Amino acid sequence: MDDDGRLDAAQRFLGLRRIALVGLSRDPKGFSRAVMRELLARGHDVVPVNPALAPGEAEGRRCLAHVGEADPPVDGALLITPPARTAEAVRECLAAGVRRIWMHRGAGAGSATPEAVALCRAAGVEPVTGLCPFMALPEAGWFHRAHAWLRRRELARAAPGA
Repeated sequence: MDDDGRLDAAQRFLGLRRIALVGLSRDPKGFSRAVMRELLARGHDVVPVNPALAPGEAEGRRCLAHVGEADPPVDGALLITPPARTAEAVRECLAAGVRRIWMHRGAGAGSATPEAVALCRAAGVEPVTGLCPFMALPEAGWFHRAHAWLRRRELARAAPGA
């Protein structure tokens, strides 16, 4: 998928109302918490998922141990998980019937792994990969717009024939 396709897929994902945020940090100052607060501020119904936090609360929301516990079910799942845990998270999402999956990518390696992407595709799900949610949110701060620009350049250089 080219960069424009990734951004389009990310923006469609951000059109979903009820989103599981899988891998929410225990640290209130963590990046995933900032993503959650931003999604909440934009009107999303965010369901935090992290077995280490369940059955507690984060950002005023009840944390779940697994995506399949969400009632009502979520429309999509944003995975901000360590790569070693992403395939397991994808399996749980697919078992729960989640058909829209985004594997976070920031400055580091990101959540996506070949195994996790293959699991999605085998189930007929084309995951969003290679992007941070802040890159696709309208009116994100200048830092996030700059990050998006740098990421697009990186993807263009990595594209076949570039």
